[in-house]
Amino acid sequence: MTTYAVTAASGQLGRLVVEELLARGVAPGDLVAVVRTPAKVDDLAARGVQVRRGDYSEPASLGPALAGVDRLLLISGDTPGQRPAQHANVVEAAKATGVQRIAYTGLLRADTSGSPLAPDHAATEELLAASGIPTTLLRNGWYLENHLASLGQHLATGEVVGAAHDGRISAATRADYAAAAAAALLADDREDHVYELGGASFSLAELAATITEVTGTPVAYRDLSTEEFAQHLRGAGLDEGTAGFVAALDASTAAGDLETDSDDLARLIGRTPSTLAEAVRAAASAAASS
Repeated sequence: MTTYAVTAASGQLGRLVVEELLARGVAPGDLVAVVRTPAKVDDLAARGVQVRRGDYSEPASLGPALAGVDRLLLISGDTPGQRPAQHANVVEAAKATGVQRIAYTGLLRADTSGSPLAPDHAATEELLAASGIPTTLLRNGWYLENHLASLGQHLATGEVVGAAHDGRISAATRADYAAAAAAALLADDREDHVYELGGASFSLAELAATITEVTGTPVAYRDLSTEEFAQHLRGAGLDEGTAGFVAALDASTAAGDLETDSDDLARLIGRTPSTLAEAVRAAASAAASS
């Protein structure tokens, strides 16, 4: 039997991948949920999933966490600048324990992107290439949830504020990316693969128009320069470094770093990814019922 492991399995994406693997027929006993805090996934343990403690920053924890694992989904860490060292610990443990394939959730066109997020992911891809372990690179585009987390604010202020100009974003839901990760992990092959993953693209002006159409509340896009946007963010309470980082993300969007014409996501999940309108409708419904 093949044993599958998902790191960061208590996180939003990780949990969805675990659920997707179970839904696709993986036996709970053949699935390992690697987490920093096992108590957060007691529900998975109760269903028979193997729960093991593993912390990217504690190399000694990773060997036992990956023992007996055949295929590993490495979900990228969430702290910029620390990811390469943390991921190197996981890759070394995977080599030592005989993992036969690693799938990694990275960033769209990580090797050429100008995004401030790209260097960490490009460095991780280099680590994986040097490991000798067959690798599947899941270069995820933006999450639709990144924009819709602020839906209430957009509706309250009547605007989406940014510095992306007319840059387009090939975003998808976490559920779609999770389905793609599960499909890639279950694929029976030994070749390396690179998937550029994203849904139908939209601009921030189109995001505002879609919010207006779905909710009936007028929302417009206010486009700023990168510096003006950073100033706006500082005025909203962000510290200097965070404001500059977020503004740089929008500058990267303006440069086209978050757009792809690849249909890899649709092919992996076997259906059309969720649309922007569907995601806005779901977010508005969730907000109304909370």
